[in-house]
Amino acid sequence: MTVRNGQGRQDAGTSRPGGSAVPLSEAYDTALLDLDGVVYAGGEAVPYAVDALGVARAGGMHLAYVTNNALRTPEEVAAHLTELGVPAEAGDVVTSAQAVARLIAEDVPAGSPVLVVGGEGLRVALRERGLVPVESAEEGPVAVVQGYGGPDMPWGRFAEAAYAVGRGVPWYASNTDLTIPGARGIGPGNGAAVEVVRIATGGRAEPKVAGKPLPPMHRETVLRTGARRPLVVGDRLDTDIEGAFNGGVDSLLVLTGVTDVAQLLAAVPEHRPTYVAADLRGLLTGQPEVVAAEDGGFVCGDWRASVSGGALVLEGPEGLAAPAAGAVDVMDGVRALCGAAWSAADVGGGVPEAEKALTRLGM
Repeated sequence: MTVRNGQGRQDAGTSRPGGSAVPLSEAYDTALLDLDGVVYAGGEAVPYAVDALGVARAGGMHLAYVTNNALRTPEEVAAHLTELGVPAEAGDVVTSAQAVARLIAEDVPAGSPVLVVGGEGLRVALRERGLVPVESAEEGPVAVVQGYGGPDMPWGRFAEAAYAVGRGVPWYASNTDLTIPGARGIGPGNGAAVEVVRIATGGRAEPKVAGKPLPPMHRETVLRTGARRPLVVGDRLDTDIEGAFNGGVDSLLVLTGVTDVAQLLAAVPEHRPTYVAADLRGLLTGQPEVVAAEDGGFVCGDWRASVSGGALVLEGPEGLAAPAAGAVDVMDGVRALCGAAWSAADVGGGVPEAEKALTRLGM
């Protein structure tokens, strides 16, 4: 469905981050941006996000907002983005609610009742596909669908889902993210709510899942955006980056949400992004190449990373304190560490110990 442009990594899951001689906003025609932890957190814009997206958009990059959060409608999401200073229309937003609604509509007759455990975004998406949202297991639903319903979701909603699923009604989930970032920290996501229903029904049922990293979400995104050279931009390895891997497209991980550097260094091949940046300013720059040295180390910019005695070793500018180095210099160190850590894991060396190397970077 997509055409790779040759700027980044040629195959997903290699042993080091890729490089790009031109800004990513020029190398790719469409940014498929996750929202929570990438553009905003807890309703507020992530630092640098608004300005970076404005520059990318002005330069001709199409911005599409792709979220596993099924709570709000595309219109509500677009209005929120616009309030934050990121002009958007409903057509720019793709949600897991839309993906799961299409999945259900392919399995059941038009006009069928579907028990909804989630927010208005799910109900609107179901109606768009000609399905009828219902609230009770006693209304004869032919399917049950769960999506994130916000922190105030009544406990009785999970009970209704459990009653229906326990009777054998087919079960669907917009996504199974266990956590969701917010202004106060990391909270439980829809995946945690799915586990509630699974436990209540004795673990006998398994939902069909539409959201990232699974193919239905990638299909929905491509159908709605028409992207030809997409770049997935996200903060989660197990949804955003794995989703890009499954779709055969390049990805940019930003460190403004769930994933920290220690988790990145331990990433399995399908969770390794093509590019890594501190935040969305990474869209506006090229990406430095990570070079494999003859002695087995990896060099990026002024930093060199290697593995010795089962631990990562990072060498950089003498006397350079990480906070004064600037985000670009520090991220070059992270990229070099990725090369050393991923390569070591790929040859059976396991995940190297990273604490001292990360301390060197102030992380």
